[in-house]
Amino acid sequence: MNEQIAVVVKNVFDIDVEVTLTRPEPQFGDYATNVALQISKQLSQNPRDIAAQIAEQLQSTEDFTEVSVAGPGFINIRLSNEALLAQLHKKQTLHYDGKVVVAEYSDPNPFKVLHAGHLYTTIVGDSISRLIAAAGGDVHRVNFGGDVGLHVAKNMWAILRYLDGENPGALSTVEGGVHEQSSWLSARYVEGNTAYEEDAIAKAEIISINQKIYALHANDDRDSPFAQIYWTCRQWSYDYFDIFYQELAVVPFEKYYPESQTAPIGVETVKRELENGVYEVSNDAVVFKGEPYGLHTRVFINSGGLPTYETKDVGVIMKKWQDYTFDLSLIITGSDIVEYMKVVQKSIEQFEPELVKRSRHLTHGNLKLVGGEKMSSRKGNVLLALDVLEAAKEAQETMSGTPDQEVMLGAVKYAFIKTKIGGDIIYNPEESVSLHGNSGPYLQYSHARAHRILEKSQSEIAIPTMLFDEDRALISKLGEYQEIIDVAVRLLEPHHICTYLFELAQEFNRYYEKNFVIGNDKEAHRVDLVALYADTLKAGLTILGINAPEKM
Repeated sequence: MNEQIAVVVKNVFDIDVEVTLTRPEPQFGDYATNVALQISKQLSQNPRDIAAQIAEQLQSTEDFTEVSVAGPGFINIRLSNEALLAQLHKKQTLHYDGKVVVAEYSDPNPFKVLHAGHLYTTIVGDSISRLIAAAGGDVHRVNFGGDVGLHVAKNMWAILRYLDGENPGALSTVEGGVHEQSSWLSARYVEGNTAYEEDAIAKAEIISINQKIYALHANDDRDSPFAQIYWTCRQWSYDYFDIFYQELAVVPFEKYYPESQTAPIGVETVKRELENGVYEVSNDAVVFKGEPYGLHTRVFINSGGLPTYETKDVGVIMKKWQDYTFDLSLIITGSDIVEYMKVVQKSIEQFEPELVKRSRHLTHGNLKLVGGEKMSSRKGNVLLALDVLEAAKEAQETMSGTPDQEVMLGAVKYAFIKTKIGGDIIYNPEESVSLHGNSGPYLQYSHARAHRILEKSQSEIAIPTMLFDEDRALISKLGEYQEIIDVAVRLLEPHHICTYLFELAQEFNRYYEKNFVIGNDKEAHRVDLVALYADTLKAGLTILGINAPEKM
């Protein structure tokens, strides 16, 4: 349809234009375009007069039953029944067909607990990855986290104090499963960080332990008492991550890039490019000066010779390129590292511009519970991922009286995804689990309700081939699905799907309130509509990572 209008504009005004279509309120038509306003300045004509000329030409198009001009020059278009039904058969545009995409998100650090930010990034990253896969992309989900660095040294310092020295056998006194082990490690981190900030002697010891951890990896030490403690506790973290992702019902990660693996390739790269003038030495450290690019200076190798986070990020993009030769490297993180990433990528751009060109950094804000405030893992008052899930579980049990993991997860995921990625999220557990309003459980219930209708009918199900007046609004909304998916894929914004599914459910409810399905002389036709509606709901929810139950 865009092309049809563009051809008319070309024929009448000899102008090439990209036509944008929107969906107006149903009483105005099925589509609207502001193309006349777009080209009015170029033509130096009244946009309403331009619109009238375009509308006159479009009137002869057999797919359009009505073309009218409104306001300052908007063109409203009403489709024929045949054209409206044809939209139900539209194929999805495979924007990523054959493209290799590495999606990096979640990024938890071993030796630290998963906080609410990890929960949010994981859910949004999973949904965006599903979007890309649905658009034909070959998606590789990867994780990147710090198993070396000062935070690990702080943790190991506190662990050694708890064990009364390098005594790996004493780890057996840590009781419980992976969740308890993770909480124990988190508590040790708080102790180590407090000591680092308040005790000069402890700080010196932690710095020494940091060197020891890097040496452990360089020497592939697995046997010393110190190494046994380190590797055991690191594995506790990985076990915890795996179980968490399983409980969250997200697509499993294909690969985990620990910083101990990316640091060496990062150091090698930074030292090589130091000789080429990309980086330079300042106060015995290796830095990249971002000021010439409107950025700031950051340290890549510190004065002690150890790589910083920046160098590890250089290493991870080089490692991803080696492993996947990607068309797109997608990185999803909190917005607090936007300026940091700009410097890292600007430095890489000096010697591997193609890798930066193929990279995209998506950021999100902070996640808070209603009435909560931003917290800090360094102080131990972090909002844990499990805290958020537990709040949702309690709210769901209070509402229904019966715990339901699928409904709880649907509530949390939908609550996170329905807001455009970028800003802060204020999570309200009670609102998220409601069966009324714009929530995941409402859509899950809507899907189950449609299946209850289908169970009562003996009619064979097929794609609708006819349209009655009462069907028009619902069929129009159903035909919009591929358009919405196309928008969500192009922008990598799954919240568009949430908005659409909620509007679709509302449209179906209006239809169902006025039109009996079972026992009606149009039952076979209406059952086809119900089935298509249920399938569309399920398809959209699946991209969001939300289960569509047939019973609730």
